[in-house]
Amino acid sequence: MSRANPLWGAPRIHGELLKLGLTISQATVSKYMIRPRRPPSQAWRTFLKNHAADVIALDFFTVPTATFRVLFVLVMVTHKRRRLVHFNVTEHPTAEWTARQLLEVCVHEGAPRYLIRDRDQVYGARFCRQAETLDIREVVLTHRSPLQNAYAERVIGSIRRECLDHVVVMGERHLLRILSKYLAYYNETRTHLSLGKDAPEPRSVQPPAQGRVVEVPRVDGPHHEYLRASSVSRSDE
Repeated sequence: MSRANPLWGAPRIHGELLKLGLTISQATVSKYMIRPRRPPSQAWRTFLKNHAADVIALDFFTVPTATFRVLFVLVMVTHKRRRLVHFNVTEHPTAEWTARQLLEVCVHEGAPRYLIRDRDQVYGARFCRQAETLDIREVVLTHRSPLQNAYAERVIGSIRRECLDHVVVMGERHLLRILSKYLAYYNETRTHLSLGKDAPEPRSVQPPAQGRVVEVPRVDGPHHEYLRASSVSRSDE
């Protein structure tokens, strides 16, 4: 019964046995149940938690334009602070182009120990050689398993819901300008539940003694940052 119903626990099996007229204690059922085999290594969630400081995740998403072109956006996010460390836009992504983006982010941010990506063909041999040269270990996701790259998928969802769903993109330069402003807002202002309601780049608490609250538009208006008057005055100096 345990082998045929791997989702059942001891109470459920014990109940079925009682219905069959078999008098046996639940402790005995638990003792003789078939135990599921444990994975040979740490679980995926454990790996991500243990190596959060050394992991960077990247992924592509597409953006249609007003002229019916399709642009590809590459985003890279760190697991430790959910910080967007790099993005770029192209109409024709290639392994060479993607490898250059990886090199660029490593020059400015330092090379991570692990890189999480999917099995898209754009990560070709050129990209793999670049990662190996930078001493980065690639962790390739299981086929059709986007949830294994949940941090990058969550960032892409936020970009769509909070920014791109509310604008009409005219072209590549326009998209770059919009995303640049959103990246600054995302890293410096937007609070995250997983970070204890802090931003990826930590924000200091501004007590009432620093003056009245001032509303500062971000990302050309759809979002705002709320600061104390003294902080706004210092930034204007």
